Amino acid sequence: MSASEKGSEALFDLDDLKKNTARLDVSGIDFATFGDQPLSAGGLRCLRYMHDVEYHTVCYMRDLLVTKAHQDHEIASFLTFWCFEEYWHGEAIGQVLKAHEEGAHAERVQPLRARIRRREAFKPWLHSLGSMIAGREWLAVHMTWGAVNEWSTQAGYARLIAAERHPVLTDLLKRIMRQEGRHIDFYATHARAALASSGRAQRLVRFALERAWSPVGAGVMPAEEVDHLTRFLFTGSDGMAAAQRIDRQIDRLPGLGGLSLLERSITARAA
Repeated sequence: MSASEKGSEALFDLDDLKKNTARLDVSGIDFATFGDQPLSAGGLRCLRYMHDVEYHTVCYMRDLLVTKAHQDHEIASFLTFWCFEEYWHGEAIGQVLKAHEEGAHAERVQPLRARIRRREAFKPWLHSLGSMIAGREWLAVHMTWGAVNEWSTQAGYARLIAAERHPVLTDLLKRIMRQEGRHIDFYATHARAALASSGRAQRLVRFALERAWSPVGAGVMPAEEVDHLTRFLFTGSDGMAAAQRIDRQIDRLPGLGGLSLLERSITARAA
């Protein structure tokens, strides 16, 4: 049952989200600059990863909509706006790849989806089954998972800005990050409310994160690409500090203290 169906206040200002949802503004960004000032090989590799994952958002939305999420007007509406904005993030990052004479957009996305089509075919069934077994608490898993992934994505963009120190890339990624901030607010707000209302939800989410969580894109990208992005962005003192900040945000969610998800994942992949 949605917040409105319960007769309580909505958890999130949907009208504000509707008003502010927009195609990413790339006016004034000179993508041609990358021809004369290219990114490092490691940074460009990270950007390919980010491009592919942003475009994969529609598949994550598919998995959510086969659960009880489609019955909740606020969540279903958010997913519509979220997927729209993430699509344009992929488009903008693709322009950076194109400026480096790299493949982008459909040229990259189609082969990616073809490569993982068998694995992806089972996901809607698994999420539908999980929703039927766990009931409304399954949404708590999705909302918390979404919060962790959005926090990680935001941190990844910030770390790439710091690593590359490229003024045009910095401008573009900061514009993306402003939109990602609203996505974080939605997921974190709903995760907190779902966890606070149910001890069963806390136990289920904690179990799911401990047993199944992996970095954003790990189910889509090859393992060597996940390892590269992790090492390039999150190893070293600054990278680990960014990961630990996310872990502290997770700690503040009801029932999720002490998981150290990011720190443990980075340590394992950096070994």
